[in-house]
Amino acid sequence: MKLSLRFATAAIAMLLVLGLGACKSTKAPSKATPTPKPSTSGTTPTTGIEEEIVGEPTAEPLVSEEVREELPEDLAVLNAAGYLEDVFFDTNLYDIKPEYRDALARNAAWLQQHRTIQILVEGHCDERNTREYNLALGERRAAAVRDYLIFLGVAPERLRTISYGEEKPFELGSGEESWKLNRRAHFVITGR
Repeated sequence: MKLSLRFATAAIAMLLVLGLGACKSTKAPSKATPTPKPSTSGTTPTTGIEEEIVGEPTAEPLVSEEVREELPEDLAVLNAAGYLEDVFFDTNLYDIKPEYRDALARNAAWLQQHRTIQILVEGHCDERNTREYNLALGERRAAAVRDYLIFLGVAPERLRTISYGEEKPFELGSGEESWKLNRRAHFVITGR
């Protein structure tokens, strides 16, 4: 129920953004993609994506020209190049923190410039809680990131999600320093 409400809210916001875009002037879009400014809001927690979808997205909804940047053909090399930034979460939460909205805006802008790239958003958790709880939480984290990227203009058919819960830790260890690195949404380029 919460996920369908979240999806409906995202869909309505997207329709509003598209409707407002149709009312804009016909001036040709600039060739440069704006660089998002760093967040100055600190680490104020949010209560969900509903609060995040206000106003227009920070990434350009459409990119007028294809980028001429040569990308590696090998997906392993492409993933290792670090084109996409991970998003990290607080304990037991799946809300996108304000400081990671800019990272997602940069990811969305890059994906809009490379329109053939397919992405898998992996949801990860730290080792605390049960396996079932962590799998569900990881799925919510991946879905929140996917929904935000869709809001920013990335086509939904290019995004898939999966939850690994605590099964694939980024950092081994049993302490806050390890746990905070394992509570993340990770991007994997799966196709070109």
